[in-house]
Amino acid sequence: MTASESTANPGARTALALLLGINLFNYIDRFVLAAVEPNIRAAFFVPGDPNAMWKTGSLAPAFLITYMFAAPVLGFLADRFSRWVIVGACVILWSFATAASGFAATFFALLLTRVFVGIGEGGYGPAAPTILVDYFTLQTRGRVMAIFCAAIPVGSALGYVLGGLVNAQLGWRWAFYLVAIPGIILGLLCFFQTDPRARAGVREARGRASKGDYRELLRTRSFVFNCLAQTAMTFALGGLAYWMSAYLIFRNQSPALATPIFGGITVVAGLLSTVLGGFIADRLQKRFSGSYFLVSGFGMLLAFPLFVAMLYAPFPMAWVFLFGSVFFVFLNTGPSNAALANVAGPRVRATAFALNILIIHFFGDAFSPPLLGLIAGRSNMNVAFLVISVAMLISGIIWLFGMKYLAADTIAVENQPAM
Repeated sequence: MTASESTANPGARTALALLLGINLFNYIDRFVLAAVEPNIRAAFFVPGDPNAMWKTGSLAPAFLITYMFAAPVLGFLADRFSRWVIVGACVILWSFATAASGFAATFFALLLTRVFVGIGEGGYGPAAPTILVDYFTLQTRGRVMAIFCAAIPVGSALGYVLGGLVNAQLGWRWAFYLVAIPGIILGLLCFFQTDPRARAGVREARGRASKGDYRELLRTRSFVFNCLAQTAMTFALGGLAYWMSAYLIFRNQSPALATPIFGGITVVAGLLSTVLGGFIADRLQKRFSGSYFLVSGFGMLLAFPLFVAMLYAPFPMAWVFLFGSVFFVFLNTGPSNAALANVAGPRVRATAFALNILIIHFFGDAFSPPLLGLIAGRSNMNVAFLVISVAMLISGIIWLFGMKYLAADTIAVENQPAM
C-alpha cells in the first residue's frame, strides 16, 4: 500500500486528540525540570560550587541519552507489534518515573529517575507519529503533524509556567508529582485503541522490513539532510530551553516575572508558528515540491538575526526580538516531521523516526546543556547563547540545501508496490 492510497481511517480524530494530549504532557514533563533547575541546584549543591551548573546540566543528557538509545529498539518493535500497546506502556512508565523525580533524596537518585523517563519516551517518540501517518493521507500530513507538534511549544511553555508557579507555592518536588497523574490516565486510554494497520486494506504495512529497506532509508538524501538540519535545530532549542531561566537571571530579570513571560511567548509564538508552518507547507506543495524544507529553512534563517538582536537589546525590547525568533524557529516543526514520514517506507517508518531521534539528540541537545553551561561558567551567558544562534543559522542552510531531493524521494516511496 502506498500512503496516497490510504484514507483517514475511522478513529483518526480520536487518535490525534489522544496523542496530542500525551505529547502535551511529554513536553510539560521535560520543561518542568528546566523551570526548577535553580532550585534543584540549591537543594543538592553548596553555593559557589563552580561545577554545580555542569552537574545539573547533566540531567538533560541523562534523559536524552537513554531516550535516543531506547528509541531504535522500541521503534523496531513498533514496526512489528501494536504501536498503541507500546505507546501506552511507555507513557505509564515515564509518568511513574516523573513522580519518582519528586521523591529523589539524592542527586544520583534524581539522575536515575530521568533515565527511566528517557526509556518511556523512547517508545512513544517513534510510534506516535507513525500511528498518525497510518491514519491520514499524504496531502494532509503537514497540517496533521503541525497539530500534533503544537504540543511542543504549548507543553514546553506550560512546563515553565506550571513549574514556576507550583515551585513558588509548594516547592520544586510537587511540580513533578502533579504532572505525572494525567500521563498515567492518558497511557491507560491507549490500551483501548486499535492499531490502524490491523484494519482491512492496510494489512500489508505489517510486513517485515528487510535489510534492503533499511539501507534504502540511509541512502535517502532528503532523510539525511532532514536529520542534519533537525540536529542543529535541536542543539539550539535544547540549550535555549534548559538555560533560559539562568539567562534571564543573568540579564537581571526577576524569575517570578520573567519565566511566565517567556512561557507566554513560547505558547503564543510557538503555537501560531507550528500550526501555520504545517498549513503553509501543505499549500505551497503545488508550487514548490520541496515546500516542507523551504518553510523549515527560511524559518530558521529569519530566526537567527532576531535571536542575536535579543542578546544585545535592553528589556523589554529584548522580549520583542525573542518573540520573533521563537515564532520563526517553530515554523519547521510540522513540515520537517511530515517530510520525515513521507520519505520512509511504511515498513520502516517507526524505525526511521527512531533513527532520527537517535541522531538529533546524540549530536544535538544531549550535550548542548552541559556544553553551554561550561561556556557560560568560563565566560558568560551571552557568549553561550551566541553559540545557539549559530546553530539556528546552520540548520536553515542545511534544509535549503536538501530541498532539491525531497520531491523525488517522496515520489519514490509513493510508487513502492503494495507488499
